[in-house]
Amino acid sequence: MDVTAPPGRTTLPMPALLALATAVFLGCLTEIVPAGILLPAAADLGVSPAAAGQLVSVYAITTALTALPLTAASARMPRRKLLLLLVAGFVATNLTVALSPWFALVLAARVASGALTGILWSLVANYAMRLVPAERSGRALAVAMAGTPVGFALGVPAGAALGELVGWRWVFAGMAFVAVPLLWWIVAVVPPLPGEEPGARTSLRAVLRTPGLRPLLLLVIAFSLAHNMFYTYLGPFYAGRGHLALLSAGLLLFGAATVAGLWLVGLALDRHPRAVLLCCAAVTAACFAILVFGGREPVLLLAASALWGLAFGGAPTSFQAVTAVLAGRRADIAQSLTIAGWNGAVAGGALIGGALLGTGALPWTAIALMVVPVLLSRSVLPAR
Repeated sequence: MDVTAPPGRTTLPMPALLALATAVFLGCLTEIVPAGILLPAAADLGVSPAAAGQLVSVYAITTALTALPLTAASARMPRRKLLLLLVAGFVATNLTVALSPWFALVLAARVASGALTGILWSLVANYAMRLVPAERSGRALAVAMAGTPVGFALGVPAGAALGELVGWRWVFAGMAFVAVPLLWWIVAVVPPLPGEEPGARTSLRAVLRTPGLRPLLLLVIAFSLAHNMFYTYLGPFYAGRGHLALLSAGLLLFGAATVAGLWLVGLALDRHPRAVLLCCAAVTAACFAILVFGGREPVLLLAASALWGLAFGGAPTSFQAVTAVLAGRRADIAQSLTIAGWNGAVAGGALIGGALLGTGALPWTAIALMVVPVLLSRSVLPAR
């Protein structure tokens, strides 16, 4: 039986949700920090920058490939025990990266970290929503997933700054050491919840028959592809518009706006999930168009980057919340499909964007792809 809040409860269990958000923040940092320290890591490990870049791409690919099977395999494990094992796993893998002199071992540790993340996202999403009444689940999820936009906003610039200050290995060591108190915090404030009961497991085929789920998965993939095609190569785009010096400011505005975007989505998600899906995609598509047609104007360039961050900030959370609405609050398999689709598109977006870079077709392809989630948002949920 689930340990959930009574129907009349109006406040959120903030200590538990903040502990979950910190676990998400740790997973997000572990994923994206290498992007800011690739050059010193490559030099230290004796590999090319391109090879060191695999420390980022292999993570996303592993998450996409392992999210479903590992989530299904761990479905019966008590939820808090599983969460503690995942955090301990991040401690071990980040320490391995910090200490290993061999690139192959570092790469293997990144593969292991990617596998842990695939379980973490679906676990935390369902954990947060099981702690509160159904009518509060959107806000609870927004708090628990706040670690994602904060991680994106701070991860790469903070990692780069710390890498220059103390060395790139200490960045990974620091993430491992900071995670140790998180284990105690989880034990102290996060209520234990049971895993899936024996015999209750739902087949993948049955999950895919859930009304609205397949359009949602296509929506997630198209959104993530379009976003990552453009965002990965935002530097060359700024340079092509003659404003490379504004890139840092644009990224900072984007990152700060993602936090505000998550807050806005948390306010609206429980009552208007379909409208949230539509707004995230439509505003992002509009930002792409502004960047293409008005990107030579510094004010428009920075304003569009900030508005894009606002739309992006709540998108992953809204996708997971709508997945729960469609498949049920304990549908871990459905959540893992959403996560696999998102992360597979992260890697695919970088690859497709790289192939289109320099052709002039990249931003137009991103705009065309972003129209897909705008159209699909009408078929995922009935109007509310």
